[in-house]
Amino acid sequence: MAVKDRNELAFAGVVRQAELVRAGEVSSRELVELYLERIERLDPELNAFRVVMRERALADADLADARRAAGDERPLLGVPLAAKDVEDVAGEVTRWGTSAFTTPAARDSELVRRLRTAGAVLLGKTNLPELAIIGDTEGPSFGVTRKPWDTERSAAGSSGGSGAAVAAGLCAAATASDGAGSIRLPASNCGLVGLKPTRDRIPLTPLTEHWYGMGVTGFLTRTVADTALLMQVGTADDSLAAAVEASPGRLRVARSLKPGFPTRVDGAVRRAVDDVAAALRSLGHEVEDDDPPYPLASPSIVRYLAGAAKDVERVERPERLQRRTRGFARLGKAVPGAVLDWARREDDWRRMAPFFERHDVLLQPAAARPPVRAGEWEGLGALRTFAGEAVAYPFTGEWNLTGQPSLALPGGTSDHGLPIGVQLVGRHGQEAMLLALAAQLEAELRWPDRRPSLIGNPAQRAEPAASGRLQPG
Repeated sequence: MAVKDRNELAFAGVVRQAELVRAGEVSSRELVELYLERIERLDPELNAFRVVMRERALADADLADARRAAGDERPLLGVPLAAKDVEDVAGEVTRWGTSAFTTPAARDSELVRRLRTAGAVLLGKTNLPELAIIGDTEGPSFGVTRKPWDTERSAAGSSGGSGAAVAAGLCAAATASDGAGSIRLPASNCGLVGLKPTRDRIPLTPLTEHWYGMGVTGFLTRTVADTALLMQVGTADDSLAAAVEASPGRLRVARSLKPGFPTRVDGAVRRAVDDVAAALRSLGHEVEDDDPPYPLASPSIVRYLAGAAKDVERVERPERLQRRTRGFARLGKAVPGAVLDWARREDDWRRMAPFFERHDVLLQPAAARPPVRAGEWEGLGALRTFAGEAVAYPFTGEWNLTGQPSLALPGGTSDHGLPIGVQLVGRHGQEAMLLALAAQLEAELRWPDRRPSLIGNPAQRAEPAASGRLQPG
């Protein structure tokens, strides 16, 4: 196989690789060996993987190939994926970004079980910040994860390892989780598609909930079709993969640049939202400016801090936690019980319902600024880190509180050619509509055509369009 063909195969994605395996045009073992070679060559700079399960992946690939030869047609048969290291994989320690856990998992998490049952092969587990608390993937246990487009910049977090791995072509796709933006922010920084599903659409088992109902699990991919297929497997909803072929109809879209926390929105981010709004209008949708009614004091902050404190209580070796994590735990423990009870009762949907009666979809930024430096908040305490995150990432947490689906996708590029994402927010349970709408935009904006070259300084190697933003195709 020529080098160019190998590169194309590495970035082919879940749907295409599954088709190739089914047709016998490529074997699962060939795919796994391709990705293992790329991981060995590229990941020392990126630090996307916490652990690579080399021998296990090769054995599972051989099993997938034997199943294909016997006529098996599972939807993900032989496709190599990565799992964020919050998912249990039997026999592996689920680290949660810290050395404070030491006991191997007895069984797979429910999401991993569903992926394996569908035929997927797991290459390894991806990096995250300690206990998934912050929006940059860094920490003393497993180091800093860097974005493939510019290794001086952050892949974001907490699913930064998954984002970097998918963007660099180190796996076909990866699982991710999102408690306040942790799927959508890496999608935005890494030029990917990231759907935060409706609360409880995908089981968190063995957890019953995370961050008092704000946490959900999902995927990071390069294409909408890949997200749709993985969502179909993860939710056990056989209708979702077909959503990308359906028309969403003519939708009423609200465009908003108002953040949930007072901060300045960067000009490149504004342009990305404007470009996507223009594309939506060209596709026949109605777009008007309207801002969601954010609360003056958000219950999401209370749930986030109290949830971090609760996570600290379950670690096996708390003395190994970093100073900042202990600081977040102290902030969470300081929340009065009555305030936490209030935050758990309030999900803001009653406040937001009239807005989503007027509009089918909300279009807004994923982040207020282009990607921050890798390790932006490394060495800082909890309060300074929280303040920095609030300024950079004020658009995502509200939708974890309400439990609505929100899909991040590439909307444009910075002046240096770095991806900038936008997000589409829908009503509860309307993942299919968001996927259909995103598929329209993907055909128009053609973001899968753009990849990091992974040579030299990525800030100089990405090739932006003439205007410094993605262009309709």
